[in-house]
Amino acid sequence: MADRGELGPDRKALERTTLAMLVERYRDEVLPGKKATTIAVETAVLTAFVRHPICKKRLSDITTADFAVYRDQRLKEISSASLKRQLTPIRSAFRVAIKEWGIPLRSNPLSGLTLKAHDNRRERRLQEGELERLLEALSKARNPLLSPIIRLALATGLRRGELLALRERDIDLKRLFLLVREAKNGHSRTIPLTSEAVTAIKEALSRLDHGEIRPRNAVLFPIAAANLRELWNATAKRAELEDFHFHDLRHEAISRLFELGLTVPEVASVSGHRTMSMLMRYAHASGASVRAKMQVASNL
Repeated sequence: MADRGELGPDRKALERTTLAMLVERYRDEVLPGKKATTIAVETAVLTAFVRHPICKKRLSDITTADFAVYRDQRLKEISSASLKRQLTPIRSAFRVAIKEWGIPLRSNPLSGLTLKAHDNRRERRLQEGELERLLEALSKARNPLLSPIIRLALATGLRRGELLALRERDIDLKRLFLLVREAKNGHSRTIPLTSEAVTAIKEALSRLDHGEIRPRNAVLFPIAAANLRELWNATAKRAELEDFHFHDLRHEAISRLFELGLTVPEVASVSGHRTMSMLMRYAHASGASVRAKMQVASNL
């Protein structure tokens, strides 16, 4: 931050505004224009953040050093990857405040904040017997849509947000494809549907069919992100899946595509990854699959 006199009369605006006020304005004015899944996640993040003591500081006093202290505290509780995701909307709030709201901050205090780099690649895949236990647990889930959601995730590699944003108009069961209109990276993509995917979609549609005419823009899975998280956690616990996250379903699906013999461009067209490095973070062949192929090669 600048010296106390450097900003002149504009400093009064910074002294009148706390970090909590800035974050709440961003949450209430900017977030409503984003995707529904983003709104749900970032609203929860920002609402929790404003309760932290750092948010009592005035913008005239907030510095990167303050956020460094906050970072070190949070890293004792969560991973650097999780903290990075949580800081994203806060960083955006400062950017909007400077560029659009005319708040005279000299710079974004989060732009100079570094996070310790950790290799957060996960290699967790479904092990022998776990898929069967998962399917059994899904049959007992209190929401009947959970089973087709999970099975469609395994068949397509769709992210949680992409699954919840999927609408009936995006699905073509005659030509066997579905359209992801806007992925995490902002690009759309078309995904071919396997028989497993079609079965999951038809089950979801049957669960929603109550003799009423549904609009084509109706969502396929009318479940809130927070509710899906709770349902998944309960099901994973029931299935005794240790350290298996919802996002690991995408990891499992992408690895299976490679095991089927699809090329890198073919897998990328399904997964939506734009770079080889990001795609390969999700590619881990099972030991049994590699061993079987090596055995065939040795016999030849």
